[in-house]
Amino acid sequence: MKLSIIILNYNVRYFLELCLKSVQAATKQLNAEIIVVDNYSTDDSCAMVKTLFPEITLIQNDVNYGFSKGNNIGVAKASGDYLCFLNPDTVVAEDTFEKLLEFAEQKRNLGILGCKLIDGSGNFLPESKRNIPKIGTAFKKLLGFSKHYYATQIEEHAIQKVDVLTGAFMILKRNVFHTIGGFDEQYFMYGEDIDLSYCSLKHGFENYYFGKTTVLHFKGESTIKDAIYAMRFFGAMKIFYTKHFKRNILLDLLVFLGIKCFKLSRRSSRGNQPRPQMYLLHSNKLNDNLQKVLNYKLILNKEGFAYQNDVQVIFDANYLKYKEIISQIEQHASKATFKILPNNTHFILGSNSSFGRGEILTFQ
Repeated sequence: MKLSIIILNYNVRYFLELCLKSVQAATKQLNAEIIVVDNYSTDDSCAMVKTLFPEITLIQNDVNYGFSKGNNIGVAKASGDYLCFLNPDTVVAEDTFEKLLEFAEQKRNLGILGCKLIDGSGNFLPESKRNIPKIGTAFKKLLGFSKHYYATQIEEHAIQKVDVLTGAFMILKRNVFHTIGGFDEQYFMYGEDIDLSYCSLKHGFENYYFGKTTVLHFKGESTIKDAIYAMRFFGAMKIFYTKHFKRNILLDLLVFLGIKCFKLSRRSSRGNQPRPQMYLLHSNKLNDNLQKVLNYKLILNKEGFAYQNDVQVIFDANYLKYKEIISQIEQHASKATFKILPNNTHFILGSNSSFGRGEILTFQ
């Protein structure tokens, strides 16, 4: 087996279905397996996987073990030479895995490999490539000052060594994963990707950012930035610094102040997204059932149509490849809002930002 793709799911049934459809399209020519680890979801995620994807390995945990342990459970069932850890609220292009595996095979001392991520509006996600966070840097990051937290010295489309990659999408050899100790199960959520990346470097491996392929990540769906997020983020940073560096009073003070300041900063940072006045469907035909549940006019795409803020673009995956959809969203970043109609489904979904939850609209 060449590749094992491990997807840890928790209550994102519709995003998971879209993710799995894109992954299946991207692994048609590969010797690959897909493993879904469900962390005790209360929605019908597991029933959906069993019904629509019976060929996929499904592991149903009877408790929410968190990110690290959940993924480690998936690894225990994996047989691929390479592992890919993938968030359930992502969409991959048809050639993403082929490009990354081809690059990985050329590197003798490869640690972890990541790629370019964009959010639901098409904007680049800077956590695609990060530096090793220092205590003060992590504190500033939560307050919105993140210049040194992210690897801004590396261009978005570059291929270059980097310190830290995001757990939303990372690839590494299975033997490397075990050599560096796997995910540290002290972390419940957040910080585990930083820890794994740092452990890779400490063992002498080289981590790489590959900016020649793009993955769509509806980040808000798995990262709701509230007070709980702040507590978990700073808690994870505390574990990281205590584990790899010396603990000090400054760290404890920053954890306390960071949570307090984060609560205040988030109150004034949210903005409401404008509701679309028109829907533009990228397809070869209108969908009458979808039209019935929309509040505004739905028209087919016309060549040369100018995207604008009051337009919501719906990409039909029955007509377009996922690579084309990702490219269109990236190309027209922030010029409109976007939704995807996955192939052979009766729902559309998307996210207008990297802060709030995505929107799902079902129809018959």
